Amino acid sequence: MAQLVLHPGKERSLFRRHPWIFAGSVDRLDGRARPGDTVTVVTAEGKALARAAWSPSSQIRARVWSFDAEAAIDHAFFKRAVAASVARRAAIPALRGQEGVRLIHGESDGLPGVIADRYGDVVVLQLTSAGADKWREAIVAGLVQATGCAAVYERSDSEVRGLEGLESRTGCAHGELPAGGLTIVENGVRMEVDVEGGHKTGFYLDQRDNRLLTGQLAGGRAVLNCFCYTGGFSLQALAGGAASVLSIDSSGPALESARRNLALNPRLDASRAEWQEADVFKALRALKDEGRKFDLIVLDPPKFAPSAAHAERAARAYKDINLFGFRLLNPGGILMSYSCSGGIGQELFQKIVAGAAIDAGVDARILYRLSAAPDHPIGLAVPEGEYLKGLACQVG
Repeated sequence: MAQLVLHPGKERSLFRRHPWIFAGSVDRLDGRARPGDTVTVVTAEGKALARAAWSPSSQIRARVWSFDAEAAIDHAFFKRAVAASVARRAAIPALRGQEGVRLIHGESDGLPGVIADRYGDVVVLQLTSAGADKWREAIVAGLVQATGCAAVYERSDSEVRGLEGLESRTGCAHGELPAGGLTIVENGVRMEVDVEGGHKTGFYLDQRDNRLLTGQLAGGRAVLNCFCYTGGFSLQALAGGAASVLSIDSSGPALESARRNLALNPRLDASRAEWQEADVFKALRALKDEGRKFDLIVLDPPKFAPSAAHAERAARAYKDINLFGFRLLNPGGILMSYSCSGGIGQELFQKIVAGAAIDAGVDARILYRLSAAPDHPIGLAVPEGEYLKGLACQVG
């Protein structure tokens, strides 16, 4: 087996159990290894530290499978790791009865580059690293064995695969998708899941708890949901008794899906829902000019900063939408603001939101610090963009 030799002192992150080895930490590769092959990571003095997947095309040259330098990285290893991840989620009380659950969260489960989400009887698999791609068959087999699912659909179409020298791949890896489409019930609300063409793996499972909180806060309130996508926050607000819900997104197809989702829930009062296809930044300015006011506003934009290099520009965008959000709130209103940008840390995000409140001339206080659902843990290392940060602020 080839050995990945580190520069002197570059083993410290491994002692802290960080599973990524960057190009600048690598002195050389002794022996031959193809992309995705397992290598033994050794110090400059030759001490073996870990077994990792080699990725010569990426700035992350290797991702650790095991900190046991003698571990066998084979089919049995991945079946055990997948089974352990599935069992980990099954043991969380808050997830019992949920039809949509993240089963594997990459590095947080010791499986770098592996994401697996379960929607009812279908598991959607996303492989984003060379190592994960190499062990695809073992991972699929492990998922089928651990879950008994009818189908595994692969959505390995993330842009980060290009950084690993991998091409996109989608399609059924096991079984077939249900002919009538796929829906799940989340906290009492039925939603369709487009595993073939939807964002991520078809749905944003990480916002489950925050959607539920929105419903709990929405009773009797006028709600504005920006970047609404397929209407998850909007429907929970309606289920919670919102007086009205205005939902805005720039995607016509996403809004059509949102309308279908509303139709799947006949108990919800559709007359209280308004859908608007528009650029959210322009729509917020227009609402301000019209003198519109709301009691509860949700800002859940797409990733503005995929990396730290984009943080400055992203900070301006976050500042703009939060500024208008605060200006559109009635006294006593609540702003629920989120960031999924890996380049914007929690502290910076809080400063941005606080600055927006000051510029808007409102007295705002934090009610909740919003985080991902319990099946989306923040582990020792989570890929950029996978952090979910949020604040719920109430104005005086």
